[in-house]
Amino acid sequence: MLSAIHETIASMHERYSEPITLKSLAAEVFVSPFHFSRTFTKITGVTPGRYLTAVRIFEAKRLLLTTSLTISNVVCSVGYSSVGTFTSRFTRSVGMTPTQYRTPQVRDLLVAVSPQFQRMPSLKLLQEAGGGLIPAQRTGGSIAAKIKMPAEFGPGNVLLGVFADPIPQRGPVAFTYVAADSWATEAFIGGVPAGRWVVIAIAEHPAATSPEERFSIGTIRGPIATHEGEITGITVQMRRMQPIDPPLAFTLGDPRVLDAGLRPRPFQTRTPACCQAQLPGPDFQRQAMTSLRISRQSFT
Repeated sequence: MLSAIHETIASMHERYSEPITLKSLAAEVFVSPFHFSRTFTKITGVTPGRYLTAVRIFEAKRLLLTTSLTISNVVCSVGYSSVGTFTSRFTRSVGMTPTQYRTPQVRDLLVAVSPQFQRMPSLKLLQEAGGGLIPAQRTGGSIAAKIKMPAEFGPGNVLLGVFADPIPQRGPVAFTYVAADSWATEAFIGGVPAGRWVVIAIAEHPAATSPEERFSIGTIRGPIATHEGEITGITVQMRRMQPIDPPLAFTLGDPRVLDAGLRPRPFQTRTPACCQAQLPGPDFQRQAMTSLRISRQSFT
């Protein structure tokens, strides 16, 4: 079944701009939707719907930062048919509007890891960014991490972040950065709010000779708990990105300091012009909306 999940993930990356339902994904690998969803979640750690959303939001972020496409064209390119729906979902997930996401601060402080698109700010920019996207914490818990870097990876600049979700769309609530040039490098994050968090490490290896070796990632199983005035110790094992890993993209740019003038007027729910050409008549529109409702229900 693992090979089938790999095929499905490859299909998501290739067809994210198309309507995709849980039923259609399961049919591709000849299993029931229930069995497919359960197996997919067990292998990847997230549901098929969350994975597909991560792929689409990742591609939207990439297009917003690397192209001059209009918001409407970005919407069409990542599988949505309504600017309003896309904008609401993007803003809710990312913490800023698509227009705000195009600011230079966001681009300069972007962290992105996928087979096709990789970015990491310089150590200087990381230092200027501060330690997280929350107000400085005078109290809270701390995380003491031991980062294990395989020798064959070579030295790496490591961003160690504390996130609310396993596939973060927003920046970390707290982070640190270290230069790892040995098997075990220690890192410390202070001022972490009490709660349950996901810890993710991303390393860039400047001496790598191929794109596949330039970045590595490290996670720990399940969320960790931090408590007021206590230090939580963890060990993070770095590894190469795997085909089943969801793409990660978040910015260390603080949305609180974005120019308020960049806030656009609320979008009206409408069909982008690039998608209207695909809707020649009422019957086709009804079929498309039915497919969209099925897709939303499948991935709720």
